[in-house]
Amino acid sequence: MSEPEAQSVLPHEAPLPPRVDLVTAAVFFAVGIAIVYASWRMPTFYEQLQQTYTAPGLVPALYGIVIVLLAIWLAARAIGRGALRRGDERTRAPREGYSNLRLALATALCLAFAVGMVGRLTFWLATAIFVFLFILLFEWRKDQPWRERAIRIASAALIGGGTGAAVVLVFTRLFLVRLP
Repeated sequence: MSEPEAQSVLPHEAPLPPRVDLVTAAVFFAVGIAIVYASWRMPTFYEQLQQTYTAPGLVPALYGIVIVLLAIWLAARAIGRGALRRGDERTRAPREGYSNLRLALATALCLAFAVGMVGRLTFWLATAIFVFLFILLFEWRKDQPWRERAIRIASAALIGGGTGAAVVLVFTRLFLVRLP
């Protein structure tokens, strides 16, 4: 018995073929291994008699391990859905919402945040603007009535402002990190 078709996140989306998940898992596996390797090569402060948990590579190593484990899980799921079966490649027409333009837009927003806003604006404001624009641009629908658009804009502003405030509070108060 085959696994039922995965539920889409949004009504206008359809699941991708399992082979795409397998390739994605391979890329994330490689990234996770690279993160773990780079973390392993960081100084440990052992020679300075510091605690183990103060090593700067500890948290990135944990992130790398989690990425590797999730990549293995994604690969196993993709194989279970038939990613390795021959002749199961379905040629599908490009779907709305999946394009290189959207990828380029996400990349441009991330670069604008990292290079253009951080250090020039207060961190909470840069984060709020980034989240607001990201939500607004990726949730925008051409056929949406103006009332729904106004609600979407307001919710994006609230989420952006809340995220900006929450990030600053968590990092400065909980993690005691000075933000730019």
